[in-house]
Amino acid sequence: MARYRRLEVIRGLDPIRDHWEIYRLSASFEFPWDYRKALEFALFRTYAVPSISALLDRTREFAQRPQRRYDDTLLLMGALTEHGYDSAHGRTALKRINQMHGRYEISNDDMLYVLSTFVYEPIRWLARYGWRPLHEHERLAAFHFYREVGSRMGIKQIPDGYGKFESFNREYERAHFQYRDSNQRVGTATVDLFCSWYPAPSRPAVRRALYAAMDEPLLRAFGFPRQPAWLERAVGRALAGRGKLVRHLPVRRHSRSASDPRNRSYPGFPEGYRIADLGVHPE
Repeated sequence: MARYRRLEVIRGLDPIRDHWEIYRLSASFEFPWDYRKALEFALFRTYAVPSISALLDRTREFAQRPQRRYDDTLLLMGALTEHGYDSAHGRTALKRINQMHGRYEISNDDMLYVLSTFVYEPIRWLARYGWRPLHEHERLAAFHFYREVGSRMGIKQIPDGYGKFESFNREYERAHFQYRDSNQRVGTATVDLFCSWYPAPSRPAVRRALYAAMDEPLLRAFGFPRQPAWLERAVGRALAGRGKLVRHLPVRRHSRSASDPRNRSYPGFPEGYRIADLGVHPE
């Protein structure tokens, strides 16, 4: 079937040597919406770590400019996905990421945890809601892609195996997910942002659906209310149903990492902005 032709290409590539090519095919063509939503939740999970939320809370960026910060992150990561970390665009994006992080004292372990969420949250999301299962090459390519990105960010002690890095991710959450007021403030600002993308009358329902999509440790760390079991099941079924529908849609022919007409901070994207101008700059 035409829908699976790109998977055949992925099967013929090497997940170590060709990791960027595989990751781009998967994230930009096969599952662009899923990767975006999964990476939104990946970043959201990091706010349940008090040392991370405390820093974000102090900067006030998420309280004052949440949409701009969201779009900047999306574009910086999109540049890496679309062009590769060693391309001119990729190097500029990494330079901006490193400049922003370099302004603050961030532990290596926190940086390592954030990096791990970029690998494993999309993989877990797609295992539940994807229109097809991820091939092993796609899972391994994501690991090798972000391992190279992490090394260029100066992150130390990145595990050298897929399973080791996943174990680090799970153990870090078990040890560090704890409720703090800063978690709730940053988490609430982010949920408010997600809700703002929908018509006002629907926002209370969207908020409840977002809570229903969160697991118990995440809810506890933010102090968010657990939703009824029927709503949790309904949200899961709706997302899985979307995946089944996408399976029957035409093959995507244009990369979603290269353009997004719905970008709210930079109308007309990919025109009208420079990668070097993205993110927070010293005042």
